[in-house]
Amino acid sequence: MEVVQVLHMNKGNGDTSYAKNSTVQRKIISLGKTIIEEALLELSSNYDIDSMGIADLGCSTGPNTLSVISQIMDIVRATSGHLRRRVPEFRLFFNDLYSNDFNSLFMLLPAFYKMLKEEKGIGLAPSQCFISGVPGSFYGRLFPSNSLHFVYSFSSLHWLSQVPVGLESYAVKHLNKGKVYISKSSPQSVVNAYSSQFQADFSQFIKSRSQELVPGGRMVLSFLGRKSIDPTTEDGCYQWELLAEALMSLVKEGLIEEDKVASFNAPYYAPCAEELKVEILKEGSFIIDRLEAFEVDWDGGAVADTHNEQGKMMVGERVAKTIRAVVESMLESHFRLGQDTMDVLFSKFAEIVGNHLSKTRTKYINFVISLVRKASHINLEAQPMDVFLF
Repeated sequence: MEVVQVLHMNKGNGDTSYAKNSTVQRKIISLGKTIIEEALLELSSNYDIDSMGIADLGCSTGPNTLSVISQIMDIVRATSGHLRRRVPEFRLFFNDLYSNDFNSLFMLLPAFYKMLKEEKGIGLAPSQCFISGVPGSFYGRLFPSNSLHFVYSFSSLHWLSQVPVGLESYAVKHLNKGKVYISKSSPQSVVNAYSSQFQADFSQFIKSRSQELVPGGRMVLSFLGRKSIDPTTEDGCYQWELLAEALMSLVKEGLIEEDKVASFNAPYYAPCAEELKVEILKEGSFIIDRLEAFEVDWDGGAVADTHNEQGKMMVGERVAKTIRAVVESMLESHFRLGQDTMDVLFSKFAEIVGNHLSKTRTKYINFVISLVRKASHINLEAQPMDVFLF
């Protein structure tokens, strides 16, 4: 599976689209709001910027994308007014993989520009807003050197650039049979392969951004992780455990070949805080300003009572739709499932998830990291940070 070509959130505005099923991601964005505000306040206060370069890495599509950039522009404008400075022009870059639904995103822009002009007074001199799409993998260079002032990424960096080496679908021996990610039953070689792929990817991400951000530039990253050093804990992988269970139920019904499940491994990794700090400190270009962890309900907290039959069904369906909007493109590419079989798979997944969450409210762990690009002429040593769990 070529992740760069295959991975994308479900397109359009239909019942299974990402635009209609990204409540959890919206919740995650809200958790990072204060940290984004702090980073922008410091950036705007310390530097008088005429033209501010801002990049959203892993932008996807839908209303979440534009809500974040609107918030960022509000903060910069308010800070500029407080400091009695001219509001900078905004150079906004939306990045995602080539198969992202950029068309749907761009179709939202006319209404966005109208809102900027009517509600915020942007679009007339001296303030300007210039938006561009930048397709490509963020595990490499995307922008010219020293061209960005602020970079942010939400719910994207847990995706790897590729399936870990040795776990590809074409591998001679399948090492993780019956599972689609790290599991309690996975051999150590599988765990090591995932860990090594994350280290290579994350270090390349940090290195690339260090060249694109100006000295003193800021970066806020938010993505799924885990509390424990042990990668097999429920908060780091259990949604994949339940998806594997749903897939194996289709194997028993003859709808999917067992070998197809054995050869599928998700290009995903939920790191712990220690792994993040090691790679950031090793690369050496950034200061860790904040590193915090938040617990997030699988359904975004929409269903309060999951102990009755209705609550169990509702939470299962909400989680299944959220996961489907994210992973369907990969499953479709690997398993070649028709729409009817895909519906059956996620109906079973919804039932399995509902049963699980009626017994225990397993939560995602979401990290939010705020980084400062070191000034080249100042010897600033990054200090290890404590992780605060909320």
